[in-house]
Amino acid sequence: MKLVIVTAVEDFQKDVLKLFRQANIESFSSSDIDGYKNVPAVLATSSWFPGESSGNESILFFSFTEETNIDLLFKLIEEFNSHMETNNPIRAIVIPIEKSI
Repeated sequence: MKLVIVTAVEDFQKDVLKLFRQANIESFSSSDIDGYKNVPAVLATSSWFPGESSGNESILFFSFTEETNIDLLFKLIEEFNSHMETNNPIRAIVIPIEKSI
């Protein structure tokens, strides 16, 4: 069993849910998050309130699942990202679980 964590901009929430379903990942959790990127100083100072930083509305999914499901999920995400027209790919990481109850 491993922990897979997936992040995406909120616009891709339905796409991530579809990818989870295709990868046979039926149990998962999600949370709304703000995503940030470091912006060049010129862009940061051109805002009305340069001291303020606003994030992109994003979502984080995580699931404890089997490696075979994760392998399929990664293939599906790679395929999805290869056809993306924006600079906001779906990101995923895997963390091995040493113990669980």
